Amino acid sequence: MDFINIHADLSIVTLVIQASLIVKIVLGILLLASFWSLLRIAMKYLQLRRARREVITFEDQFWRGGDINAIHQSLGNVRTGDGLENIFASGFREYQKHKKQASSREVTVESTRRAMNVAYRRELDSIESGLPGLATIGSVSPYIGLFGTVWGIMNAFRGLASVSQATLAQVAPGIAEALIATAIGLFAAIPAAIAYNRFVNDVDRLATSYETFIEEFANILLRQS
Repeated sequence: MDFINIHADLSIVTLVIQASLIVKIVLGILLLASFWSLLRIAMKYLQLRRARREVITFEDQFWRGGDINAIHQSLGNVRTGDGLENIFASGFREYQKHKKQASSREVTVESTRRAMNVAYRRELDSIESGLPGLATIGSVSPYIGLFGTVWGIMNAFRGLASVSQATLAQVAPGIAEALIATAIGLFAAIPAAIAYNRFVNDVDRLATSYETFIEEFANILLRQS
């Protein structure tokens, strides 16, 4: 009969409601962190998928052998896209400016490369935004949950100080309350850590594509100059 009562009192909702203030604060922090990380994961996934699609589309258009001026005109004189489109447009505008100024070939190509590198850094900053937050949640959340666990267990044993004989019914709620904090900490950390590792790999692949295009486009301009 005692086990039935104990089991009924150990529902997650009941344990959370009866948890100490510190444990409730810990749970609140972890739930907010988990919500933020899941939202960031969804947004970053869509952003990287769009970036990969734009790389494939633009490279297909560029390497089909079309006229560079026509490609630039199709993009317009203002920024119309991200990724390689923006890098190409930034470099080509710089190239045209130096051609009008009759600059030397070396100066023209070097200035064009610098313009593309600036655009490349901006694109990389954009696709890397939010990743440090995921890394922080993935590494810190288990420790925050562990803090809640330690605090809950400490309260459970403090409650036994005035009791002459400890029973499972007296200890179980406090320990179960403490373990919830650990579970929520892992729930927040695991998706964030997995997504961070996946996204870092995707960002590295995009960065390689950008860098390769910059060098190849600079070589094309060098030959045309």
